[in-house]
Amino acid sequence: MDFLKSAVVSAIAKGTNLFPCSLGDRVDIGDSFWTLQNATKRDDGSPCSVFTFDVATNKARLPLAKNAVRKFRTLRHPGVIRVLDTIETDSNIYIITERVAPLSWPVKRKSLSEETAKWGISTVASTLKFINEDASSVHGAIRVSSIYTSESGEWKLGGFEVLSSMKEDDAIIYTYASLVPDSARYSPPEVNKGGWETIRRNPLAAVDAYGLAILVFEVFNGGFWGGDQLGKTTNIPPSMHHSYRRLCNANPKLRLSPANFVDQGKKIGGFFQTPLIRLTDDIESLGLKNDAEREDFINELDQLSGDFPEEFFRMKVLPELLKSVEFGGGGPKVLTAILKIGAKLTEDEYASKITPVIVRLFANPDRAVRVSLLDSLPLMIDRLPQKVVNDKVFPQITSGFTDVAPVVREQTVRAILTVITKLSDRTINGELLRFLARTANDEQPGIRTNTTICLGKIAKHLGQSTRAKVLIAAFCRSIRDPFVHARNAGLLALAATIEYFSEEDCSSKILPAVCPTLLDKERLIRDQANKTLDLYLQRIRKHSSTMADTVLPAPHAADAPNDAARIGTSKDTSWAGWAISSFTNKMTAAKGEIQSTTNGGSPAVADPPRSASVPRSAKAPTSERLETSKGHLHPAVPGLARSSSDQPPRGTKVEPKDEVDDDAWGASAWDDDHQELSGEEETFFDAVASPKTTSRPVLESVPVPFDDGGEPDFAGWLAAQSKAKAKKPFTKSSASKPASAIISPPVAVSRTASSGPVKPKASLPVTPINTKPKDDGGDDGWGAWD
Repeated sequence: MDFLKSAVVSAIAKGTNLFPCSLGDRVDIGDSFWTLQNATKRDDGSPCSVFTFDVATNKARLPLAKNAVRKFRTLRHPGVIRVLDTIETDSNIYIITERVAPLSWPVKRKSLSEETAKWGISTVASTLKFINEDASSVHGAIRVSSIYTSESGEWKLGGFEVLSSMKEDDAIIYTYASLVPDSARYSPPEVNKGGWETIRRNPLAAVDAYGLAILVFEVFNGGFWGGDQLGKTTNIPPSMHHSYRRLCNANPKLRLSPANFVDQGKKIGGFFQTPLIRLTDDIESLGLKNDAEREDFINELDQLSGDFPEEFFRMKVLPELLKSVEFGGGGPKVLTAILKIGAKLTEDEYASKITPVIVRLFANPDRAVRVSLLDSLPLMIDRLPQKVVNDKVFPQITSGFTDVAPVVREQTVRAILTVITKLSDRTINGELLRFLARTANDEQPGIRTNTTICLGKIAKHLGQSTRAKVLIAAFCRSIRDPFVHARNAGLLALAATIEYFSEEDCSSKILPAVCPTLLDKERLIRDQANKTLDLYLQRIRKHSSTMADTVLPAPHAADAPNDAARIGTSKDTSWAGWAISSFTNKMTAAKGEIQSTTNGGSPAVADPPRSASVPRSAKAPTSERLETSKGHLHPAVPGLARSSSDQPPRGTKVEPKDEVDDDAWGASAWDDDHQELSGEEETFFDAVASPKTTSRPVLESVPVPFDDGGEPDFAGWLAAQSKAKAKKPFTKSSASKPASAIISPPVAVSRTASSGPVKPKASLPVTPINTKPKDDGGDDGWGAWD
């Protein structure tokens, strides 16, 4: 044993690693023959404190130091400083304890709240009750300098230099108690008069009761300066006045013992009946309480304010609450208390103590706990790492989207706004959108409404490639919802996310969906629809003002005279002017002769030039019904039924002519547009609705030049009139016959998806017309053309 002591002494002297602690900063503890240093244990790195007694400097007080070491080893109580190790050498005595700090610091600063002071005094009084009654001993030096606070904020009793058992005849308190610093100032009146031997003739707890009264005065007033102050109730809580006066009674036999002081304080309505003290008494047995007792405990916990010792909640209360909520069925209220305490933890403490429990709780099937977790996400989300949220927490949250309880589904949708910043782009644009598409079709209207609001708020986090498609489909569906607040949410969302849509989407997809709501049955919707419509119209008009006037090519100079000769041209801006004269265009572009043959094969009189508006014969060869444009062949759309008199004779050379599908501007174009919207975008959020089908296939539209569709063939009409005059005299009735009677009107044809080329109806045989005008000098009914 002597060899080990000498080895330790040599190690400490040489500064080697044989000493179990790494010494740190020195802590000021006032007028004491001990020095206190913060330290760290070498084996596990846990914090500790080291009390050091220098034998050479305080050799006269060596018995006091050795008595303290002995009592620390043998006395075990929650209110006593916990000793880890003791080392005695010829030059020093070391007491290694848990990490502590002197209580004198907050007392001098007067930083202790009333509740915290009562809680600490209750702990010290309970410890003195144990020392006096159970250990039959006297502490002999109760004061602020003998008390320390642990890492948990609890008050721990030290200063065991004169702690003595009254069963010992040679107790150290009788001989060496006067060597304690400031002994005279803190000694009771009977000791100051008759010495420490007088304690034999008085009650065992009389000395410690007087010291407890001094401690009460010091704690509430910031210090104690002499015996004349004792008995004054300045700053002491009124509920404690009577018991305090009895503690400091000048007659030791009438003093209130620490045990009776605790009993009076814990009576119903007593000064020790505070939430913090009750919490301390019940926290150790929280896991053993039934539901009613646990409910009372949590209610007490909710009453605690923020000025209570944070260290105690972090070190003592929090571990018990975590065990209760995870294994003991603590419920949502316990979880709320955990998060309230966890808000004051450091990042490392939060990650090590709370984060693992939260991840496990999200897998808890208890709906009450899950809803409480979702409600409390704003309090914890900043403390949770992104990887933990994306990989562990969010997969557990998604089960709430399909929960049978509507409250869980609704809270899950609300929680997305909190966790969205912690999710990866792949998770947002993949798994999250699929679940939101499901809740957008939920049977509960409130959940549908909240889904629309959620999408509007997380729009900036969606991928640019799918953002517009998803939002348009969701919002356009929402404004058709039968629930009024869902429609209002859709309109508000469209107004809030206008920046994410292109001008083309605004005009072709969003405005057609918004316009029906202008006549909604609810005024709330009509007003919001007008506001939303104004926003989109302003944007479209602004964009339209920046666009070019036309995309058509400029006309060539050679075509200018032809334009001037036409009845109506593109330069004619009046409402009655022709937009484009296909007649003039076709006539100026026609070249060659038109010949026809009779049934016998002999040449017939050539037909007069006809307008491009006159339809071709349906019996024309297939090659003539193909459109040749820029070197590419396109199958001509089946034309209307035409009279056989309108067909060019066999062998006639006809310039290629652009055909216009009359249905290209009909209902099928709108159907195509509607199918494009509903097929690509609306079905994204149509998780419940069945897919739309149509029996009419969509024809591939072929861009063709515009045809005027029937401009009068004036040259042909004049030739016909001349021929008629050669056969019979001109009459007014024939002259007034309109030109439309000469040209056979086209017959309307209805087509289906399965119909083929339309067969033309039989028409009258073609009558050869002599195109040579006859100079008869008569009136032609239209005036002179010369």
